[in-house]
Amino acid sequence: MTLTHMRREVLEIPQAVARLLDRSAFEMERAGAGLRELNPNVLVSVARGSSDHAASYLQYAVELTAGVPVASLGPSIGSIYGAKLKLNKAACLAISQSGKSPDIVAMANTAREGGALTVALTNTPDSPLALASQHAVDIAAGPELSVAATKTFVNSAVAGLAILAHWTRNEDLLAALHALPRHLEDAVACDWSAFAEAVGADNSIFVLGRGPSLAIANEVALKFKETCSIHAEAYSAAEVMHGPLALVGPGFPVLVLASRDKAEGSVVQTADGLAGRQAAVFATSSEVQAAHRLPFATTGHWLTDPLALVTSFYSFVESLARQRGLNPDQPRNLRKVTETL
Repeated sequence: MTLTHMRREVLEIPQAVARLLDRSAFEMERAGAGLRELNPNVLVSVARGSSDHAASYLQYAVELTAGVPVASLGPSIGSIYGAKLKLNKAACLAISQSGKSPDIVAMANTAREGGALTVALTNTPDSPLALASQHAVDIAAGPELSVAATKTFVNSAVAGLAILAHWTRNEDLLAALHALPRHLEDAVACDWSAFAEAVGADNSIFVLGRGPSLAIANEVALKFKETCSIHAEAYSAAEVMHGPLALVGPGFPVLVLASRDKAEGSVVQTADGLAGRQAAVFATSSEVQAAHRLPFATTGHWLTDPLALVTSFYSFVESLARQRGLNPDQPRNLRKVTETL
């Protein structure tokens, strides 16, 4: 069988992470030192799509470890409205695979003009975004030919975590990142095919998470839409028990992304609660009782465990797309690089 581009790129994730940690070590350490010297009162992020999900993931990581609040800026603030922002004593993290979308570049420039220290994560080191930023990190994912981002998402998240680790001098996190490639090999091999059977012909799914895994849930929901034409919605495991619960009935497919962190207990409680309502609930936790258990790879650190989950999911969703007669490399109406104003 000829492998899709997406399959090849998922299989390459462990090597791509190892390459990033080797090739961009100096730039990530330098960016971390710059943040430590600045000691920002706030960090703002600028991104769209999968890159914005990586930014959301890093928001949790920064707030939970550095204690610095993070806010997502709408790129149109700079590109369309031309607003000026007061960002003295702030840092700006801009994430873009291509580094050339005009709105992302414009917002990064706006942030720098407002006084922020700018850090860019991009897969194109000579891009306009990299050139506009004071610190630019090449995420070193290599060419990504499938429209659906996979290895670039993981590498963006790892690059951000490495910068955070240098910023806060977190040696445990740095060690976990350097051990991550071998754990991601295990993650690629996790078999989630049981959830494919639960999905069946359904075109609606809930994806749940909490804390850092909520950001992963948003990325997972996007990939269900992109590759499988499935309407997937991501919710906090707490929020789903409010209004969204009205949609859950017998057999309704729910994917629950539980990580080995302080939120796991509450996520498991939600998973079992939904299973008690006869939903088809599959969770990445050995603690669930009523929900079905999915295999997961552990990484030895609560901040890197969610990256193993998304890697397992990428492997799963590529296969699911092909089962549904779709080409995950070429989703309908989409192209690899989207440039917005």
